[in-house]
Amino acid sequence: MIASLRGAVVALSGGRAVIDVGGVGYAVTLTERHARALRLGDTALVHTALVVREGDMSLFGFADEIELALFDLLRTVSGVGPKSALGVLGAMTPERIAQAIADDDDAPFRAVSGIGPKTAKLIVVSLAGKLVAPAAGTAAASEQSVEPSAAATVTALVAALTGLGWPERTALEAARTVVESDPDAASAGLPVLLRRALGILGPARRTDGGERA
Repeated sequence: MIASLRGAVVALSGGRAVIDVGGVGYAVTLTERHARALRLGDTALVHTALVVREGDMSLFGFADEIELALFDLLRTVSGVGPKSALGVLGAMTPERIAQAIADDDDAPFRAVSGIGPKTAKLIVVSLAGKLVAPAAGTAAASEQSVEPSAAATVTALVAALTGLGWPERTALEAARTVVESDPDAASAGLPVLLRRALGILGPARRTDGGERA
């Protein structure tokens, strides 16, 4: 699996970039906001999800692990494919997504191209309790911040832990403990935070109470 790419940006077109890694050009689909932040010739680090479907292999790229985790989480919702998930991330920040779900507000999702009313409602219902909304009064500031907020970091860490088999409530408690214990947690990187959380929790477990090998 291609988890990330680091290389020179050799082509940019709308929401698509070509990253040259060791002489191989990888075409990556991005949000337009992310693509606008890149410059031809610059070295870029892009976190990626490889989506394989019948007759097609596509790379989707993200500026950080927070957006990548949300992309994977959105695709667990019935009716939300990779293009729709990318559309949500292009239209809304991670904090705004978490806040809308916490508020049971499907209106922002209905405003995303390709997301109908039924799918928008399903996103809110399916992801309820799986994301952490930012604290009151921080949403506006987070819209202008380049660094992911503590709430977005907790969200990504919870998604990673539940993917390893931990129940959502247990994952949320561990994620909050890890993030609240480190003022710089938002910039530490998901792999580092995941190791800390697993150090608290121990071996990954299935939601049925068993342990994974």
